Amino acid sequence: MEVRNLEKVRSIIKDATGLDVSYAYDDLVFPDHTAFIVQFNDENAKNFFCYFQEECKTKERNKILDSLSNACSKEKCSITSKGSFRLEQKGDEVDIILF
Repeated sequence: MEVRNLEKVRSIIKDATGLDVSYAYDDLVFPDHTAFIVQFNDENAKNFFCYFQEECKTKERNKILDSLSNACSKEKCSITSKGSFRLEQKGDEVDIILF
C-alpha cells in the first residue's frame, strides 16, 4: 500500500486557493467545488498532477495552476497539469473520466 501525504496536498490547496479538501479517494484529492483535482505521482512523491474540470476556462486554469505551483514551491515540490476531467453519474456511483 502506497503512503501518501494528504496533509501536504491539503495545505497546498488551501494556501493556493483558499479551498478545503472535500474528498480523497485512492490517489485523487478533490477540493471543494471540484474545479480541479490533484493526483499523487507514485513515481515521484515530490510531484503532483492536476486535472481541471472540462468546463474550466483556460484563463482560470492558468491562474489556478500558477497559484498551486507557487504553493508547491514553498513545500519543495511541484505540480504538473495533466489535462482535464469529467464526472459522470452512474446510478449511485460517479465515474471520473480523465482526458
